[in-house]
Amino acid sequence: MPHLRLAAAQLNTVVGDLPGNVDRILAALAAAERAGADLCVVPELAIPGYPPEDLLLKPGFVADNVTALEKVAAATGRCAIVVGYVGSAADGRGLANAAAICAGGRVVGVYRKHLLPNYGVFDEQRWFVPGREQPTLFGVAGAWVGISICEDVWFAEGPVARQGRAGADVVVNLNASPYHRGRRAERLAMVDERVAEAGCAIAYVNQVGGQDELVFDGDSHIVGADGTVIASGAQFEPDLLVVDIPIGLHRPHAVTELLPRVEVTGPDGAPKAALPARSHRPALSEHAEIYQALVLGTRDYMGKNGFTDVVIGLSGGIDSSLVATIAVDALGADRVHGISLPSRYSSDGSRHDAGLLADRLGIELRVVPIEEAHVAFTSMLAGVLGREPHGLTDENLQSRLRGVLLMGVSNAKGWIVLTTGNKSEMATGYSTLYGDSAGGFAVIKDVPKTLVYELCRHRNTEAVLAGLPGPIPDAVIDKPPSAELRPDQRDDQSLPPYEELDPVLEGYVEGDRTAAELVADGFDPAVVDQVVRLVDGAEYKRRQMPPGVRITTKAFGKDRRMPITNRYRSPATEERADAGERGDAGKSERA
Repeated sequence: MPHLRLAAAQLNTVVGDLPGNVDRILAALAAAERAGADLCVVPELAIPGYPPEDLLLKPGFVADNVTALEKVAAATGRCAIVVGYVGSAADGRGLANAAAICAGGRVVGVYRKHLLPNYGVFDEQRWFVPGREQPTLFGVAGAWVGISICEDVWFAEGPVARQGRAGADVVVNLNASPYHRGRRAERLAMVDERVAEAGCAIAYVNQVGGQDELVFDGDSHIVGADGTVIASGAQFEPDLLVVDIPIGLHRPHAVTELLPRVEVTGPDGAPKAALPARSHRPALSEHAEIYQALVLGTRDYMGKNGFTDVVIGLSGGIDSSLVATIAVDALGADRVHGISLPSRYSSDGSRHDAGLLADRLGIELRVVPIEEAHVAFTSMLAGVLGREPHGLTDENLQSRLRGVLLMGVSNAKGWIVLTTGNKSEMATGYSTLYGDSAGGFAVIKDVPKTLVYELCRHRNTEAVLAGLPGPIPDAVIDKPPSAELRPDQRDDQSLPPYEELDPVLEGYVEGDRTAAELVADGFDPAVVDQVVRLVDGAEYKRRQMPPGVRITTKAFGKDRRMPITNRYRSPATEERADAGERGDAGKSERA
């Protein structure tokens, strides 16, 4: 049966690195040509990198991106390539998220994205205008190929359906689709729906890599016209899928819609040996996916921004233990530096656990007690306050002293500080500004506390299966969570237990449920009322937190943009309305 040999390239591009991205694209094209491919496809906006954001407001950047496209086009020969770039709108008024098909040294045709997402982390209507012209089918080596971009494939009766009805053998879909928990199943279900609707094969080609807080997981899929998954790309790694897609399956009466057609390349008369069946890698488990997203996001944030080493305050607690383990997996032990900063309240067990973790990870650990500075600062504040600080003032003072010391090391060594706060703490404001929030990257910022425990157990299990000791000591996982800023302190003295807290946070933050709706869902009204007031009151803190890896459907940052000054209150019950309105929603246990 005649076939189109297609090469789908999962690339790890860098926003703004036009020469580097061109090199990555041309390397993929060369590999595709060596494999005898007729068509190579690379991700959405591969030339400028995704998302370019307000770089698109610079006319010079847009012009340079077009020049870069011309370099790619000039390098093409028999093998055609579909490449994402920033183009002009069809009428010349504005910019388009575009894909060019190039062959024989020139740009043969352009497709402009029709559906522009403007929700969650996406803000494409800020920069682009939608393509409104008819899609075109392009003839490549005897096959009819349709082109679409990301959002265009997510909705029924869109460009992909039209191209299939018009006789496309395959529709290629260029993506920059960020990862979040559960995303793989959503994508596979969606592609199955579009294949059934279009009646043709679909090549879903996704980028890979970290970009600020976003992580792109690759996981491209080539699905045949019969709904069979022909090949899937690696998760969280660059990959090149080379597959043979049968063509000519549409009979003349099956073509129900006419679209413009452009010949790109003639049929390839040279016979090609059939490709061996590509072995399918088993999909990662949910915890393995999340963990790899955190590793890749950390690695790329460091590498793409020129950081070589990281420094972490190791308390012997579970959050800093997970962050250190992720950092070692991302960067290597020789580039991760731990500092233990014990106070008069730090337990012997926590100090021991920090040392044991460092030994198992093979990282440097230095111990710098903060007692001398603590005494000096309390004495200085006593002169201002008329007495030595106590309560929250004293607790936060310890945290800020640690932040000062870690930032001092960062300045002297050029190492970036990784903060260790989790999503549950970020949500409720259970953190100290300019203390444990001080740093350059927040690795587990979007990881709820209960998931922190699950990821630690996952990583330890993976180590044991590999014949190694689990890096995170059992005592770290087993002991009650505590900031250890006062005697016998536990987190559940200030917050609901995390197994109660996290489901309420998920509903309020990710589900956008009101307090009344959460109570109707069955949650304790007192817990709901406390959590809602803490979350709303901590918005000003979250604006000052460093970026971190996004792994849920709604992370703090681009996903959730709430006003700091905000008097909307949806009380858990009508009886609590007055109390909720009068309550101090701007304070938390560790302001």
